[in-house]
Amino acid sequence: MIKKLAKYIGEYKKYAIMTPIQVILESFMEIMIPLIMADLIDKGIDAGDMNAITKYGIMLLGAAFLAMIFGVGAGRTAPMGSAGFAKNLRQAMFYKVQGYSFASIDKFSTGSIVTRLTTDVTNVQQAFQMMTRIAMRAPFMLIFALSAAFSINVKLALVFTAVLPVLGVGIYLIMSRVHPIFEIVFRTYDKLNNVVQENLYGMRVVKSFNRQDYETEKFTGISGKIYKDFSRAEKNMAFMGPLMQFSMYVCIILIAWFGARMVVASGNNELIGLTTGQLMSMITYTTQILMSLMMISMIFLMMIMARASAERIIEILDEESEIKSPAEPVFEVADGSVDFENVGFRYTHDEGADGKKVLDNINIHIKSGQTVGILGGTGSSKSSLVQLIPRLYDVTEGCVKVGGVDVRDYDIETLRNQVAMVLQKNVLFSGTIRENLLWGNENATEDEIRHACHVACAGEFIEKFEDGYDTHIEQGGTNVSGGQKQRLCIARALLKKPKILILDDSTSAVDMKTDAMIRQAFAEEMADTTKIIIAQRISSVQDSDLIIVLDDGKIESMGTHEELMEKSSIYREVYESQNKVTEEGGADHE
Repeated sequence: MIKKLAKYIGEYKKYAIMTPIQVILESFMEIMIPLIMADLIDKGIDAGDMNAITKYGIMLLGAAFLAMIFGVGAGRTAPMGSAGFAKNLRQAMFYKVQGYSFASIDKFSTGSIVTRLTTDVTNVQQAFQMMTRIAMRAPFMLIFALSAAFSINVKLALVFTAVLPVLGVGIYLIMSRVHPIFEIVFRTYDKLNNVVQENLYGMRVVKSFNRQDYETEKFTGISGKIYKDFSRAEKNMAFMGPLMQFSMYVCIILIAWFGARMVVASGNNELIGLTTGQLMSMITYTTQILMSLMMISMIFLMMIMARASAERIIEILDEESEIKSPAEPVFEVADGSVDFENVGFRYTHDEGADGKKVLDNINIHIKSGQTVGILGGTGSSKSSLVQLIPRLYDVTEGCVKVGGVDVRDYDIETLRNQVAMVLQKNVLFSGTIRENLLWGNENATEDEIRHACHVACAGEFIEKFEDGYDTHIEQGGTNVSGGQKQRLCIARALLKKPKILILDDSTSAVDMKTDAMIRQAFAEEMADTTKIIIAQRISSVQDSDLIIVLDDGKIESMGTHEELMEKSSIYREVYESQNKVTEEGGADHE
C-alpha cells in the first residue's frame, strides 16, 4: 500500500528527502546538548574553570543554533512535500474517477468518492508529514538518547529496559482496539455525505413537503453514530496519556533515586559513582526518551487513521473500469446507423435477484439519418437501451453496432464525440451560458453557438437576459427554468455536430408548441443525423420513421405510427388516452 502511494510524491520527492535528513541532524544536535551540559557542570562550574565554562558555553550555543536551523528547515520542507503529495493524490483520484464507467461509479456512492477525495486525502497528507518529521525524529531521538544514556552509565540506563516493554505492550493493546473503530467511522462518514448531498440537491422538494424535521432527524442519527464511534475510540486512546506520564515519572523517580545514591557514592569511589552533571543529563535523556515514545504512539494513532483512509484511496485508484478502448481501436465512425443484435443487459454480472436482466433479446436496425421514437412505461428500460450506444454501459449479451462496427471496437473518445445525449435531468455547470454551450465544442464560433441555440429554440429567451450569452448560470442551473435548461442542453449537444443525437425525454419540460418547433428544426437542419427520441408524449414521436414500444425490457412492437395503431394495443391505448385528455381539455376551454 505504501509503495502504491509513494509514487504520487512525484516532483516533491526532494522535499520528502530533505525533511528527514534535517530532522535527524536536529535530533543529533539536541542529543549533544545534555552531554555538553554535563561537561559544563562537571569540568567548568564544579571545577571553577572559566575557560572550560566559556568553551562549553560556546559549544552549547552552537549546538542550539544548529538545532534551530535544522528544525526551521524541516518545518519548511515538510508541509511543502506533504501538500504536494496530497495534490498529486487528489489529481490522480479525480482523473481516475473521470475514466470510470457508470458501473464503477455505481459501485462507489457520490458521497463516498467526495469523502475519499477530501477527508481521506487530508488524513494521509497529515500522516505523510508526520512520517517525514516525527516518524524520523522519534526513533532517532530514542536511539541517540538511549545510546548516550548507556554511554554515561550502563547500570542506571537499565531502568529504561524495564519500563519500555510495559509501555510498548500498552500502546499495542490500545492501537489494536482503536483501528476497527476508525474503519467504521469512515464508512459512516460516507453515509453522512450522501445524506447532506441528497438534502441540498433536493432542498426545494424538502421544503415543499415540509420534511425538514425528517431530514434533520436522519442527519442527527448518522451524526450521532459518528459521535458515539469517535467517543468509543477516544475512550480507548485516553489511556495513552496517563500510561506515558506514569512511565516517564517512574523512570525519573528511579533514575533520581539510584542516581543520587551513585553521586553520593562517587565521593568515596569514582569508579562506581556518578557526577552531578551526568545525573542531570540522565534525567534530561529520560524526558527525551519518553517524549520520543509518546511521539511514536501519536504516530501509531495517526497511522491507524491514515491506514483506513489509505485503503479507501487505494480502492479508488485500483478500480479498473470495464469499459476501455481496445488495443487497436477504430478511430472513425462511418455513419449514424445503429444496430442492436440479440442484446441482453443487466447492471450486475450476478444473475441473482440484483442481476435481473433489464433488456432481453433486443434486435433493432436503424439507418443513418432516421428519426426513431422510443415509448414505454416507467421501468421499461428505455434509458438503459440508449445508454448502450455511447458505451456508458456494455452489453451483457449480443452487441451494439454504430456505423457497422461494434461499439466495443471503437476508441471511446471517438465514439462519444459522435454520439450526443441530452437527458431529462441534464446538468448545467456554474459559469456563463456561453461557457456551458462550449462544452459541446470548445472551438465553436459565435455564429455556430447562435445557430445551435436557434435550432434548440433557446436563442429567444437567451437574448432577453440582460447579459445575453454571458448570463451567469448558478451551479446546477438553478436560476433558469426546467424548459430553459433542457433547451440549453439540447443546444450544447448540437454543437458537437454528432452523427447520432439521443434525446432521453429531454423536452418533457417544454410546451407542445416548442416541442414541435424543435422537432421541425431537427428535420430541416439535421437530415443526416440519426435522431433517437425517448418521450412520454406520442405527439413527440408520431412522425418518426420508426417507433419502438418497450415493455419490461423487451420490444413489444415496432413500426410507424399507422402500423402501431393497428398492431400494438399498448401504443393504441396510450394514444387514445392522450388524445382523449387533449380533446377534453379543448372542450373545457371552449
